[in-house]
Amino acid sequence: MCGEFNTMPILGEPAPDFEALTTHGMVKLSDFKGKWLVLFSHPADFTPVCTTEFIAFSKIAEDLKSLNVQLMGLSIDSVHSHLAWIRNVKEKMGVDIPFPIIADLDMKVAKKYGMIHPGQSSTAAIRAVFFIDDKGILRAMIYYPLTAGRFMPEIVRLIKSLQTTDKYGVATPANWQPGEKVVVPAPKNKEEMDRRLSEGYECKDWYLCFKSI
Repeated sequence: MCGEFNTMPILGEPAPDFEALTTHGMVKLSDFKGKWLVLFSHPADFTPVCTTEFIAFSKIAEDLKSLNVQLMGLSIDSVHSHLAWIRNVKEKMGVDIPFPIIADLDMKVAKKYGMIHPGQSSTAAIRAVFFIDDKGILRAMIYYPLTAGRFMPEIVRLIKSLQTTDKYGVATPANWQPGEKVVVPAPKNKEEMDRRLSEGYECKDWYLCFKSI
C-alpha cells in the first residue's frame, strides 16, 4: 500500500529534514537555511526523459541562483551512477550539471517526501518538485508521472510568484508572469469591503482587485 512507502509532506510546515550523500558530498537540509531550495526527483540515471530534464534544469540553474535558489536532484541510484551520468551528459551533450544530486539508495529521503508511488514504480522515484523557502518551510510541490518531462519556465515562475507574494503581501492570478498586476487579498470584514473600491485598485468587484507593484 502507498502508506508503506511514503510520508506525505505538508505545505506550510517545515520541510522533512534529511542528511544525504550527494555528488557534492554530504548535505543536510539545514545547510540551505537562508536560501530557497528546489529539490526535485527523477526516476533513474541514464534514461532519456531524465537526461533532457537535467540538461533543462542546468540551463535554469543560474536564473535560480540569482533568485537565491539552490537546485538539488535526487534518484534511487548510487553516487557512482550519478557521477558517471554527469560525465556522460558533459561528454555527449556538452552540458555541465552544476547542482548536487542525492544518491538515495535506501529511499530515506524519497519516502519522507512522498516520492515513491507504487502505481508508477516501487523502486523508482516519480518526477516531483519541492519548493522550500529560506526558513526551511515547504511552500509548494508539483508531482508528475514518469512519462512527462517538466516545464522549466513554470518552476522559475512559481519561485518568482512565491517570493513576490512574500515581499508584497499579495497573491498572483492565473497565468501570472513577473511584471504583471497582482491580486490584492480579499477584504476580511465589512469595513475593509466598503473601503476597497476607493483605495485606487483596479477592481472588477469588491472581492477581486488588482494592482501593480
